Amino acid sequence: MRTDSPNITRELTVGQLSARSGVAITALRFYEAKGLISSRRNAGNQRRYPREMLRRVALIKTAQRLGIPLASIESALQTLPTDRPATLDDWSRLSERWKVDLDERINRLTALRDQLNGCIGCGCLSMEACPLRNWGDSLGESGAGPRLLDQD
Repeated sequence: MRTDSPNITRELTVGQLSARSGVAITALRFYEAKGLISSRRNAGNQRRYPREMLRRVALIKTAQRLGIPLASIESALQTLPTDRPATLDDWSRLSERWKVDLDERINRLTALRDQLNGCIGCGCLSMEACPLRNWGDSLGESGAGPRLLDQD
């Protein structure tokens, strides 16, 4: 469809953006407060979103499903042009930024799964073989959290 068609509006209300994107209005307002999306106010002080915001919301939603932190999403969106809609090249560039992070997380999760297999298999959490053991909290001096599971 052409964007100059009388059936296609150039701007969307917050309700229309919510319905089209599948994202709650409260989430859209949150995204806007964080600077992830933007709108203008009409004469009645109602939000109006350019149609291009549908692409941004889709990207945000997809990135969140991948477990990408909101701060990383915000940083990536700041690299997009403001004078034109994002192109396929723009989106490809963004996804490249996250591939390394996703691969690292996949590797950590795989290692975690493999380390937990023995414990899950017998259910005893054997102090002889369990990779999670921390006798006497000896690892507490090196910092908070599960130190053995988060090794690089």
